[in-house]
Amino acid sequence: MCVLDFADSWDSKLPLVEFAYNNSYQASIEMAPYEALYGRKCRSPIHWDYVSERTEIGPDIIEQTSESIKRIRDRMKTAHIRQKSYADSHRRDLNFEIGDHVFLKVAPMKGFMRFGRKGKLSPRFVGPFQIQKIIGTLAYRLALPPEMSAVHNVFHISALRKYVANASHVLRH
Repeated sequence: MCVLDFADSWDSKLPLVEFAYNNSYQASIEMAPYEALYGRKCRSPIHWDYVSERTEIGPDIIEQTSESIKRIRDRMKTAHIRQKSYADSHRRDLNFEIGDHVFLKVAPMKGFMRFGRKGKLSPRFVGPFQIQKIIGTLAYRLALPPEMSAVHNVFHISALRKYVANASHVLRH
């Protein structure tokens, strides 16, 4: 959304921005946030201004408000498309098969403690581990060694990195 659209009066348009956002369809929840919260669609308010600041009455304010909401929704849609394309450009397509070997990404401070080491300079990946089963499209069950029995063996694809067979890459856990 661009503040330049409203120039000097952007702060007076904040309620419109909030209204437009709360009543715009969100793909993640498959409805508008207002509808998710209250269980019904929102009825458009006729005015948001304070009683002491009423300068427009009737159809003029409805038309102006509707135009502002449309402009805000268009800007939100444009911002969403831009953010999605940026995120997609950094995304990598990974597909693993049963029997492939992968490294497992671990958090440097808390996650690696499970594997007996801790610290910022600890390896970011451990393994390699063999994929036992594909669960859905984004999760994989790994064959973990017995000493890692306390760790759940199903991981999201973002926590895995393909193993390229090279003995110098393998770190013992």
